[in-house]
Amino acid sequence: MSERKILLRIIDVVVVLGALHLLGVIFHFNYFLINEEQWMWSVILAAYLLFFATVFELYNLQRASRITGTLRSAVTTGSVTSLIYLLTPFFTPVLPENRIQILYFYLAITLPLLLWRSIYIKFFASSRFNKNIILIADASDAAMIAQSLQDVDPNYKISGFINTGPAVASGHFVGLKVIGIKEAHRLFEDRSVTEVVVASNEAEGITSNLYRWLIELVENGYSVREYTQVYEEMTDRVPVQYVGKDFYKYFPFARNNQNRLYLVYHRLFDIVASLCGLIIFAAIIPFVLIGNLFGNRGPLFYAQERVGINRKLFKIVKFRTMERDAEKSGAQFAVKNDVRITKFGKFLRATRIDEFPQFWNILKGEMSVIGPRPERQVFVEQLSEKIPFYETRHVVKPGLTGWAQVKTKYGVTDGDHLRKLQYDLYYIKKRSVFLDIRIIVKTLSTIIFFKGQ
Repeated sequence: MSERKILLRIIDVVVVLGALHLLGVIFHFNYFLINEEQWMWSVILAAYLLFFATVFELYNLQRASRITGTLRSAVTTGSVTSLIYLLTPFFTPVLPENRIQILYFYLAITLPLLLWRSIYIKFFASSRFNKNIILIADASDAAMIAQSLQDVDPNYKISGFINTGPAVASGHFVGLKVIGIKEAHRLFEDRSVTEVVVASNEAEGITSNLYRWLIELVENGYSVREYTQVYEEMTDRVPVQYVGKDFYKYFPFARNNQNRLYLVYHRLFDIVASLCGLIIFAAIIPFVLIGNLFGNRGPLFYAQERVGINRKLFKIVKFRTMERDAEKSGAQFAVKNDVRITKFGKFLRATRIDEFPQFWNILKGEMSVIGPRPERQVFVEQLSEKIPFYETRHVVKPGLTGWAQVKTKYGVTDGDHLRKLQYDLYYIKKRSVFLDIRIIVKTLSTIIFFKGQ
């Protein structure tokens, strides 16, 4: 985790708890005070705040540097944190008798958070606080790597790169300054740079002198990190287009698939969630049937063959949201504002109601609640030829929702599908109870705010 993310978390908690305590002292609201009797409630509030701020991407550095996205996330975080804190009396204090304090409580969380994040964007996210680094990479990859870092965090600046590949003709390569070890060392001594990012695919390029210098930097307390590690931390994606043939060095398949405790939890969660989902499905089906009669005018369900775990085919079941002859011209991906989607179908997709029949697939064990979305075989074959490691998605069960679904939009171009694959591989590599909870909460927010597609 970067130093900036840690500082954002610490200051978020200090600002919110400080504002609440100050308000409690001024207006004599005991509900807000931090004292010996109520300190544990403040810890719980801080935990709620950090959790939902993470879920709603307040610690996404690229988003945190933009006023619109940050303010929207801050309001959502303040609202959900307040609501959950007030609705969990077992862990938090009894609601105040004077109900106006509830409004003050919400404002005391949200407004200071908005004010502090506005100050951060104005002053601390400006160019004067750039993170200057030295890149160690082959000249052929340097431009792509530098651009990918700056796309994710505009404050990431490359002060120069040490070329580990074939020599380049000039002292500069696509706008990046080629430097040697001596010049790089001088930049560290002058405090012009604070970190080295190693992104060389060629072991031969890391000479003994360069290796010795990197060890010296580590011994002196400087940060030396590998590019894929930096990229994953900043984007929550795996950069498969970079790691190439060395992908298996970075992708520990066995760690997640052999964790028996996690796999048992995952299956139990799937069973409980699918049973709950099927109960809701039984309750809403009469209303969907009526809406289908007037809005879709055709079959209520549709079944389609998809590729599951270990590339086994299974039939997915959904409420129909498109016209009956939606694919008369052949198989095609759904796109944003797809004209084939009916008016009632748009409602079903926005609320994710169209996905409820898939709880039957989950109960049968063909799918999981969380995982990469299953694709049709024809699309899998096409994408596998164009995108490296696309078949890797099939080492786990496909999911009703997933990391790619809550982090990105429809895949239309090959670039869109590559981006979705990066998120799917990140989930497979990093999947855990905490990441599952983040996905569930983000999915629920999609349903609540009608953001489905």
